[in-house]
This record gives sequence, C-alpha cells and structure tokens, in this order.
Amino acid sequence: MATRHDTAAPPGKDGGAAPAREHTDAVTAEAKKRARLSRRWQRDVRWSPYAFVSPFFLLFFAFGLFPLVYTGWASLHQVELTAPTDMSWVGLRNYTRIFDDEFFWNAAENTLTIGIISTVPQLLMAMGIAHILNYKLRGSTFYRVVMLAPYATSIAAAALVFALLFGRDYGMINWALHQVGIGEVDWQNDKWPSQIAVSTIIVWRWTGYNALIYLAAMQAIPNDLYESAALDGANRWQQFFHVTLPSLRPTILFTCVVSTIGASQVFGEPLLFDATKGASGGGEHQFQTLGLYLYEQGWVNQHLGRASAIAWTMFLILIAIGIVNYVISRRLRASS
Repeated sequence: MATRHDTAAPPGKDGGAAPAREHTDAVTAEAKKRARLSRRWQRDVRWSPYAFVSPFFLLFFAFGLFPLVYTGWASLHQVELTAPTDMSWVGLRNYTRIFDDEFFWNAAENTLTIGIISTVPQLLMAMGIAHILNYKLRGSTFYRVVMLAPYATSIAAAALVFALLFGRDYGMINWALHQVGIGEVDWQNDKWPSQIAVSTIIVWRWTGYNALIYLAAMQAIPNDLYESAALDGANRWQQFFHVTLPSLRPTILFTCVVSTIGASQVFGEPLLFDATKGASGGGEHQFQTLGLYLYEQGWVNQHLGRASAIAWTMFLILIAIGIVNYVISRRLRASS
C-alpha cells in the first residue's frame, strides 16, 4: 500500500506562507527601485543636455552679452575711465562726434587698406600652398604642422621679430634692398611702407591657417571629377580652374568673410609694431586701425563713452558684412 507524504510550507507568524510573501515583497521592492531608476534616467536624459551647455551660456552672458549691453548703454552717456559709474546722458552725441572726427575716418581708411593688402595675398598664397599639399608629398604631415606654426606663435613675439626685420637702420629688409640698389625705407614712419609691414605680419600669421582650410576642402572633392576631366584631356591647371575652384566656392566665401572680419578687428600687430607710438598708430596715425582708435579713446584718452560708440560702430559694420555674406551665399546656392 502506497504511503502519501505531503510537504507543506511552514507557517509564518500570521499563519500564512512566509517564503511566498517575502518573494512578493522582494518583487515589489525591485519594481519600485526600477521605477525610481527609470524616472531618474528620464530626468537625466531630459535635463543633462542643458547642464552640459550651461557653462557656455553662463560665460557668454558674463563676458559677451553683458559687455555688449553695457557698452551700448555707455555709448549714450559721457563717462570717463577715472569714474566709470558717473554717467551723464548725451544721447547720440558720441556717434555724431565720431563721424565728424577726421581721425576716425583715417582709422577706417587704414583698416580698409591694411585689410586689402593683407587679405588678398594671404588667400592667394593659401590657395597655392593647399594645391601643392593636396598632391602626395613626402612628409606632408610635417608641412601641415609647419603651416600652423605661425598661427600658434604669440603676436607679441611675431611683432617684435618683424619690427627688427623692418628696422630702418639695421633691419634685414633694408639690408636686402640695399644689396639690389634700393635705398633705405622708413617702414615705421611712412604711410604705405608701414601698412605693408603690418600687413606682412598678418599674412605670415594667417596664411597657413587658411591653407589648411582649403586643403581640407580640396580633399573632400570626389576623385571622379578629376578622372573625368583627365579623360577629357584637361591638364592639372585646367583641372584646378574648372574642377577645384568651382568646388571650393563655399569655402572661399567663408575664408573671405572670416578674413574680412579679422581685418576689421586688427589690433595686436599695429600696436606692437611701433613700441613707442603703438596706440596712435605711428606719429601721424599712418597705420592706426579702428581697433587702435578705440583703444586710444578708451584707455589713453580715457573717454569710455566715445570708445563704446566706436565699439558699437564696429559691431554694426560686422553685422553688415554678415548680411552681405548671407546674400552672396544664397545667390551662389541658387546659381548652383
């Protein structure tokens, strides 16, 4: 006769099955924990991007937006550097005085000429260097690093070296000109020589930077276009003019706009080129740019109101350059 043996769970304190209830409680606790983690993960996904970008906006508000608003407010007042909190309302008088000031127009003219003298050769040389580096060369990485070396060099060191090179009595440039029968040139006191010397510093510093931008754009051009042009009988020069340049139109426009903006803000090179009269841009203001004019009015003459008006005028000029860039880029996209 078979004997039946039933195994029952030991009763708990309340008479129920203790292990089953403990299992249920553990499942419930685990579910609550997962729910909390899920809510925490959702909050993290939602708010962490704002936390990551918040340092930029905090720094922008502190060092970008606030100075912009403050200078705009100060440009409508008469305020001196010696008492920056003592403001007297003058309205638009600072702007009208600027446009009636011959030194402002002289600085604007110098900024334009230095910008042209430095930007055009700089971009042409950068395009040529990038075209050469686009072909397979030994040590191409070394040449690319060399191209960035002037950009990484301190403005003060570069201006000091070029000031010695362009020295009137003992400069190497005048020595080389003397070897070919050309007399000494006063690079710091004559108008056009001084502007050419300042432009040379700018060209030296920024040519390699723009060359690498052009090189990156050239390497993005499909090889099929060059192969098709070669099959049609085009040589390298024809490929450059009919394939490379049309493909680089957006990049060329970008470098032109960035170089123009940089030229309108030239400050360090002319300031350090003449250590004795840097703020005035030479004895006769022959290479004083808008940046130097702003610095002279604000920190030499201590007229913060007029300096703020100059800063806002330069800001409006940059906005106009941006609008022109937008119009040209739209037309280029429409034509292509």
